[in-house]
Amino acid sequence: MRRSAIEYVEAKNLRKDVTEFRTGDSVRVHWKVKEGDKERVQAFEGVVIRKKKGHNRSTFTVRKVSFGVGVERIFPMHSPRYEKIEVLSRGNVSRNRLFYLRALKGKASRVETMEDAEMRRAAAVSHAAASHASGKTTAKGPTA
Repeated sequence: MRRSAIEYVEAKNLRKDVTEFRTGDSVRVHWKVKEGDKERVQAFEGVVIRKKKGHNRSTFTVRKVSFGVGVERIFPMHSPRYEKIEVLSRGNVSRNRLFYLRALKGKASRVETMEDAEMRRAAAVSHAAASHASGKTTAKGPTA
C-alpha cells in the first residue's frame, strides 16, 4: 500500500516536456533563480558529463570552464525550476560518464561533435577513393 502511494506521488511530479539529450552533448539549461522577491532565468551552458537514471530522481551533471576554473552543476531532470534545456551540439562519445574531462585543459578538453565525426569520415572515404583511383592499372600495364 505504501509503495503504491509513493509511486503515485512520484508519477504526478514527472515532467512531460523533457528534452532528449545524451552524455557528451553541449546544452544550455535555463534555470530559474530567485533573488529576494524577484525571479529571473539564468542560463548555464556546458557539456553533459553524466546522466543518472532513477525515474523522477534522475539527474544530469553539466560541466563548463568559467574564467579558467571548471564548474560542475547537478540538475534534477524533472525539476520545475528549469524553464527549458537547449541542445547546442551533439557529442560523439563512446562513454556514459566523462569524468576524464576534469583532468584535461584547453583544446584537449573539447568533445568531438557529431558533425566533426561525419566530416572526418567523409574525408577519409574520399581520400581512400582518390588513392584507389590514382593507383589503378589497366590490362596493358600501369598508366603513365
